[in-house]
Amino acid sequence: MFFTATFLSIILIFILLHVWFPWRAKQEEKERIAQEAVRRGCLPAPTMSKKGFLGFGRLIEGLRATRDGRGPNYVIDSIDSEMGKDVDTVLVPIFDYNLIVSRDPDVIRHVLSNTLTDWDISEHRSESWNPLVGHGIFTARGEHWKHSRALVRPQFALDQINDLFMFERHVGQFFEAMDRHRAIGNRWTEAFDLQPYLYNLTLDIVTEMLFGYSVHSQNPAERVELPEIRGFNTPDRANIGKHMDGGKAWIETRGALWKYRWLLPCGEFYKHCAAIHEYAQWFVQLRLLRGDKYLDGLQQHDSDNSNSERYCLLNELAKLTQDPTELRSQPLNVLTAGRDTTAALIGWMFYFLARHPRVFRKLRNEVLGVFGPFLPSCPTNIAFRPLRDNMPYMNAVINETLRVAPVVPLNERVALRDTVLPTGGGPNRDHPIFVPKGTQILIPTYALGMRPRSWGEDYAKFKPERWLTGAKDYGFAYIPFGGGSRQCLGRKLPSSPLTSSPEIMVLTNFTEQLTRIKASYVTVRLLQRFDRLRNAERPYDAPMKFHHTIENRSESGVQIRMRAAPWSI
Repeated sequence: MFFTATFLSIILIFILLHVWFPWRAKQEEKERIAQEAVRRGCLPAPTMSKKGFLGFGRLIEGLRATRDGRGPNYVIDSIDSEMGKDVDTVLVPIFDYNLIVSRDPDVIRHVLSNTLTDWDISEHRSESWNPLVGHGIFTARGEHWKHSRALVRPQFALDQINDLFMFERHVGQFFEAMDRHRAIGNRWTEAFDLQPYLYNLTLDIVTEMLFGYSVHSQNPAERVELPEIRGFNTPDRANIGKHMDGGKAWIETRGALWKYRWLLPCGEFYKHCAAIHEYAQWFVQLRLLRGDKYLDGLQQHDSDNSNSERYCLLNELAKLTQDPTELRSQPLNVLTAGRDTTAALIGWMFYFLARHPRVFRKLRNEVLGVFGPFLPSCPTNIAFRPLRDNMPYMNAVINETLRVAPVVPLNERVALRDTVLPTGGGPNRDHPIFVPKGTQILIPTYALGMRPRSWGEDYAKFKPERWLTGAKDYGFAYIPFGGGSRQCLGRKLPSSPLTSSPEIMVLTNFTEQLTRIKASYVTVRLLQRFDRLRNAERPYDAPMKFHHTIENRSESGVQIRMRAAPWSI
């Protein structure tokens, strides 16, 4: 009898601790939320139905859509089909939590600008990324982020990213690799995929900018011999790109599962993380050992600055801190963004240019008008300021590409305290929405670019002209690299026909500055050298598919043929 009573008591205590008390706490929280919503004059957002077992059907559908190359489309299709095309902000219940999804520019402005102190990136996003790149400018939260920003921001003045001689060295190797697809004496290339060449090119450029030593993935013969450092393995320069791609694929899945990411077996993910850390840590150790002589031993190019004058993020950061973990994490935070966003953007540009010959011809005429043709005897006459300021159609093509195929198709924030969204609640969706502390909001950048009320009935067309002088202010309907305080590593875009009015001026970060400059430079050089471009994808009218592993690239690659200009052979 005693043992029976004891057992029943244990069962009762277990039920109280793990069932009743949590249930009661949730009921009290629901009552509090309802009362607070009434007090603030809020009404509920339209709520989507739960799908699948305990609501996990939404997560499974999203993962399947990503696998099938339609991840960014999934948000639009789900809201339009279930809630209506005029609904922009919805509540999505998944098991034991609710998240908000909004494609309303006014709501997004409120989150990223008007009430930015109420929001931050979520802990789950930070913890998904940290194993790969560590705490840094793109993963840190709160005071840790402010510290990272104060450390890194001064290093990214525009003067630091206009080393076009360095760009040209790597672009020359890029052309050599592409020339393998063109027979001697033949102006046309065979059909090939441009995309992997772009990822190698941007990896070569950004590793030189960050660590001083390029991985030279396009031409391994260019790699300098690295010294031995006792206790540290020589970095695996040949496979760093593979480890980045592998790690990001895991992060994409971990992020989609949000707080249930612990369900994933992560042994392979941690192998990628270890390889990337080992790569960066070697250069950190070399900088700590050599000090100001860190770059000694690099080949000196006639057009380059001396090694002591070369810009290198790791070198500059080491003047401010000697913390090895900090010196490893901050460059790794920039590495993924600096390589992948640029390669994806250029890839999408040529994806669309191959399908819109009128746009290709117009852009090429602008390139030749500003910089002239490519001449083998004078491989580059591209100056930074004309590239930045004198190419309105190039800017328009870049902006339109980022609208139709944003390289960052999804952003997010989490409420740090109870707050409200300004609109979207109630039957007419004209009341504020109460947002309890801890609620996550997803910001689908692709859905913003496909919103007819922002872009007109031709929203699905690739039309760079919508960005030329006199264009309307699209505000927070166009945030290809995010918005708000977390965006502000750099400064406002320079004045140009694209950004001449205060309303169209946008705060940009280092990633956007570097992405636009590299994309413009590579595009100029390609259009100088090639006068015709053809779509080589089969079938020709295949629908767009998105390969979404953090950045958004073309699932089918960039299948093209190009014809060399007569004077470039």
